[in-house]
Formats: sequence, structure tokens, C-alpha cells
Amino acid sequence: MKIAGIEAIALRIPFTVGGVSAAGVWGGAGMQAADSLLLKVSTDDGLVGWGETFGFVGVPAARAAIEQMLAPACIGRDASQIDAIGLDLQRSFHVFGRSGPLFYGLSALDIALWDLCGKAAGLPVYRLLGGARREQLPAYASLIRYADAEAIAVNVRRAIADGYRSLKLHEVDLAVIRAARAAAGPDIEITLDTNCPWTLHEAIDMARALQPLSLRWLEEPLWPPENYAGLAALRRQCAIPLAAGENATTLMEFEHLLGIGAVDVVQPSPAKMGGISALRDVFALARAHNAQVMVHTFYDGPGLLAAMHATAALGDADAMIEWRYFDMAAQVLGDAVVPRDGMIALPAGPGLGLDPDPEVIRRYRVG
Repeated sequence: MKIAGIEAIALRIPFTVGGVSAAGVWGGAGMQAADSLLLKVSTDDGLVGWGETFGFVGVPAARAAIEQMLAPACIGRDASQIDAIGLDLQRSFHVFGRSGPLFYGLSALDIALWDLCGKAAGLPVYRLLGGARREQLPAYASLIRYADAEAIAVNVRRAIADGYRSLKLHEVDLAVIRAARAAAGPDIEITLDTNCPWTLHEAIDMARALQPLSLRWLEEPLWPPENYAGLAALRRQCAIPLAAGENATTLMEFEHLLGIGAVDVVQPSPAKMGGISALRDVFALARAHNAQVMVHTFYDGPGLLAAMHATAALGDADAMIEWRYFDMAAQVLGDAVVPRDGMIALPAGPGLGLDPDPEVIRRYRVG
């Protein structure tokens, strides 16, 4: 099973959020579409495996890393030697950084190789990881940042009507967060991802103000995201469980994050930090430190499937899948994994269980 071809496929799929253009939300970032980068790995015996990098404005850089560095080094390699290929590539290209676009490409490649190995064995990836504990996984709706009390209330109620019992906010304004809790009522679980806005002192003050809102966790409250010592200090003074990890890459970073007691919940992002192989290692590391793993999945292709298979095989009974709560013009995987009543079905076919929809690729491919 030799690697015969590697193709990076960029997609741009329009979306809205709550019936309005995404251009006016998330701080006016102007996003009109979800850019993603798929990786198609073909073997000499006719198999095809799929991976995915982290997307949005990072797509061109990740594509360049794949096409100019990673792909030429992989042609002719045995696709079943996942760990060896990953280590060789990291050693060869470490001078270009141990995070960012290069690691996005490495992550996509790793996911695609696991997909290939599962297909070659006739087994789903979760079986390669030890077997699934559940056929369905609870999903939480990950809302965009509306920065408006009325808009967040409308969309909180919309997500609840769609069957979600757990929601993630990306708000930083206390009044907007309170409006979300008021709209949700006391029985809906809410988590808060603030995307690294505050100093330690600001975060301490905000955590105290947020405490009455019964958050399941407070995610990435500190700038910069690698301020693990600051997170540990905040955790000692904060009654809300802390979460972080979507911006960590190497296993050593996760060892540091967990080793100093910085978080209650660790959030590896498989399309950023090394794919399924690295995800497997972080699950083991988290168990050793009595931390829960909630995989970061702000994407909806093979990266999402990687998170689902790993969570089903390695996660605890309370582990959930993050579902990007956008109104997409099309889903990369079709409708097969769209949550129903807050649950997402684990694909049982060989490999990742689903390939990207070829019609979606045809319609939304760019570049």
C-alpha cells in the first residue's frame, strides 16, 4: 500500500448564521464562507484516504506546506507506517515551525493515513483505536460570536429548538452572556469560549462575574494562549472549570499544559495538532492527569470524523462533539453526520466511514 498521489482540495462553502450574513458577526470579521482544505491520498492499490487541515484564512499557507514540502516527501512511502512517516516529516521540516500551516498539513496527512489503514483492514478507525463505546455521541452547538444580546438570545432559542441541550458561546461581553443564559433557562448547559482576550487580573474579575451563570467550562480566557502558568494561577482562584488546548500542537505542549494543572478540560484539535495519532496520545496523557478531553472540532469534514472516532473509542461517558452551528449552503460529508436531537451518529464503515461528497467538491472547489 504505497502512497501514489497526494492532492490538496480547497473548498469555499457560503454560510449564514441565524438567517443573517456572517459578515456582520464575530467582531465584523467579514466572513462570507467557510474555507476548508481537504487532503486526498491515493495508493498504488487503488485506495483513497481523506484528511483535513484547519481552514479559513489558513488554507493557502497549509496548501503550500503540503504541496511544496510534505507531498513530495511521502510519495512511495508505505501508507501503513503512520507513526514513522509522521516522525520523519517532523524531523525533516521542524525548522519551519512546530505549529501553524505545516502542522495543519501534517494533521491532514495523518488523518488520511488512518482512513487508508481502516479501509485496507475493512475496519472503522474506532476499531483500530480499541472499539467504540457508543454508536451515537452527544453534540453541542458551537455558536458564532454575535456580540449582540438580542441576536444571541434568538440563536440560543433556535439551537434549543433544534434539539441541542448543550451550547457553546463565543461572547466576551457580560451583558450578552447573561442574555444567552436568560434565553436558555437553567436546564441547558452552556460553555463559554472567549478566544484569549484577557490578562490574568481581567480574567479573575470576569470569572467572578460569570460564576452565577453556571457555565460548564470557561475556555481560553487568557492572552496569549500558551500562558499556561497564568491559566494554572487562574484555575486556583476560579470556581468555573477551565478549558484550553485548541492552539497547542506538540505532545510536549500538552504535557506542560496538563502537568502544571492549568485546565480541567483539555481540547486538542486534530486538524491542527497532528491528527488521530497525536489525539490518541493526548487522550492517554489526559487520563494520567485526571483531565477530561473535549476535542476541538471547528470544521465539518474528515477532521470532524477523526474527532468522532477518537472520542467514541477513547473518550469518557460525558465527552461531546463540537458542532459548528452555521447554516451551511452544503455539508462536506452530506447530511449523514448532521446532529439529530443533539446526537451525532458515528459512521460504521471502513476507515473514517464517510468520504467527502463529490458533488459538494465539484460545486465549491476553488483555486
